[in-house]
Amino acid sequence: MTDGRAEGTFPPGVEFEEVAQTIREHLAAQGFMKLIGAELVALSPGQCTLSVSRRSDLLQQYGMFHGGVTAFLVDNGTTIAAMAGMKPGRAALTAEYKLNLLSPAMGDQLICRARVVKPGRTLVVVAADVFAVVEGREKHTATALATIAALDLPPSFVTLGRTAERAPGVLPLPARNFS
Repeated sequence: MTDGRAEGTFPPGVEFEEVAQTIREHLAAQGFMKLIGAELVALSPGQCTLSVSRRSDLLQQYGMFHGGVTAFLVDNGTTIAAMAGMKPGRAALTAEYKLNLLSPAMGDQLICRARVVKPGRTLVVVAADVFAVVEGREKHTATALATIAALDLPPSFVTLGRTAERAPGVLPLPARNFS
């Protein structure tokens, strides 16, 4: 997906399952994914689907999913979709996103579907749509467009692990400043 490649293609010798496994490991290390109760429902080159089930602590005072839950799904979904098109050893970090809340997010579940619109070597443009599942039907509640920074990581940053300086499950910080 990066470097102008067509959707669903990877550099020679790189299998999508290698990238998918890295994504799953990164998601397992995200405490906020667990806190929200979000799940990775589908993952394919340049695309992903996340969902979260209704819980009272995820709702605002009127009984709708809080806008922050929608924003989290967009933020994480777009970075996952971008990373799902990158070669191993690269990272996806949100540079910015524009979120439009279209209708109240009322329902039993929220689903976010994200897809790469324009891959690039340093920036990837990703679109996302969020739906509330109401009585088995999907209602479009939000749409977003994100710019994701594609970064090369030092080898020590790619491997997950624990050290005395790190909390369990937390990825090590890079040795250099990415700004």
